Parts: sequence; structure tokens; C-alpha cells
Amino acid sequence: MKSFLTGCSMGSLLWVASLLPAVAQVPTSPVTPTDTTHKFENPAGVPASVKMPWYKGKLVKASIVPAVLIGYGVYTFDGGGFYTNQQANRDIHKLFPTYRTRLDDFLIFAPYLELGAVALAGVESRDDRINTGLVILKSELIMLTSVFAIKNLTRETRPDGSDNLSFPSGHTAQAFLAASIVHTEFRHKSQWYGIGAYTIATSVAALRMINTKHWQSDVVAGAGIGILSAHIGYLTHRNRWGRKPIIPKGMSFSPTWQGGYGFRSAAGFSGAPGLQITWRPN
Repeated sequence: MKSFLTGCSMGSLLWVASLLPAVAQVPTSPVTPTDTTHKFENPAGVPASVKMPWYKGKLVKASIVPAVLIGYGVYTFDGGGFYTNQQANRDIHKLFPTYRTRLDDFLIFAPYLELGAVALAGVESRDDRINTGLVILKSELIMLTSVFAIKNLTRETRPDGSDNLSFPSGHTAQAFLAASIVHTEFRHKSQWYGIGAYTIATSVAALRMINTKHWQSDVVAGAGIGILSAHIGYLTHRNRWGRKPIIPKGMSFSPTWQGGYGFRSAAGFSGAPGLQITWRPN
């Protein structure tokens, strides 16, 4: 009897051992570590192999409103359209026959003042200050280059006949660019920041027509160019979506009042504002 039980035990062990290779050969899915390096660039977690339709891309979405505005400006350019520039100019000056002001020359920067005031009040913006500054610089270059190039190509005479640089309105483009920056940076906190900035920008457009400096086509197209420039500035920015800018390890920046403009030198020309750059490589 004992021999029989021993034989059964040995047989069971041999049977279990025979199953081990089969179990070892069962394929298992390797655990891939989550890549969080670019997580903000793909918040939906869509695999790279799955291509989004072109009409759902960020560039298309960002271009819809500017395209409508610029398209209407081109449509009514040089007296065209169902409501011509001349008709709009006539109706505006029926309401404001003698009113003239230079307020529009100062309001173009008011959205930037709002941006700074809100930031100083402690409201967290979408991007840090360095990235916001870089986006503003890039957007301004895009807007200024576009506006001056189009002005010199179209050569449209202003309503007051002062020159042939009417289309598009640079003041309006500047105001709407700044308003778009404010809206993008603070819309996650409140839409009212953007509403206030766009209200200021619209006032600039209205004042440019009241002052007989621009036609309706000029200000509408200028608004589209300003918004589009801001959108392109964000879409082409490498350090977007809250990522910190890439600075060499050991390097730091700080303002200084010594060393002239730009760098701090050994000569020490005190009293001149500048930027001190410190780099201590390991």
C-alpha cells in the first residue's frame, strides 16, 4: 500500500513538471513604461499611428474665425460687397460727424496692461512668464511682417486721403493680437478676461473708422490677422502647454543694474540696467 501511494505521489509530481514548459511558453504582454515627457501635447492619449482628420487639426480650428474675418475684409476691399466701405463710412459719420480722438493710439496696448495686471494680482496663467513673453514676441513679428507686407502690396488710400497704406489696419491687428494672448492665457480661469480684452480691441477698430483712418474692410481684416498671428505663435511654440523652457544646467538669468546693457562685465559700469547671466557648468 505504501509503495502504491509513493508511486502516485511521484506520478503527480511528474505530471505537474510536464506542465511547467507549457506555462512558461504562454505569451505575456510586456509592461511598457508610460511616457510622460510630452503628455500635454497629446492629452487624449491618441496613439501616434492613428491620424486625426485634417479638418479636426489644431491649425484648422485656429484658422476658422481669422479666415472669416480676413475673407470679409477682402470681399469688401476697394468698394466691393453688399455693404460697401463707402456706405459704412457714411453711416459712421452720420453718428459721429465731428468726433475725433487719439485714444486708439493708446488702447492698442491696453490688453497687454490687462495681462500684466491680472498676472500681478496672482491669477495663474496657462504658461509661465518666459514662454508667454516668447509667444508674444513671435506673434508680434508675424503680425507686423504680414501687415506691412500687405499694406505695400495693396496700396489702398485711407478715407482721409493721408496716404496709401490703409489695408489692413495695423492698430486693429495689434489690439486683437494682444486680446487673443489674454484670452488664451486666462480663459481656463474665467472667460471674462478675454471678453474684456476683445471689447477693448473692438473699440480700437471702431475708433479707427470714426477717426477716418480706415475703412471697414481694413479693420475687419486687421482683426483676423491679429488673431491668426497669435494662434500661429502658440501653435509653433516649442515650449508650449506649460512645459519649462530648455536652459543649460547651471545657467540662471537675473536682472542687474551693473555692467551696461545686456551682460555684467568686469569693468562694472554701474547704474545701467541689464541682464546678468550666470553659468556654472558641472
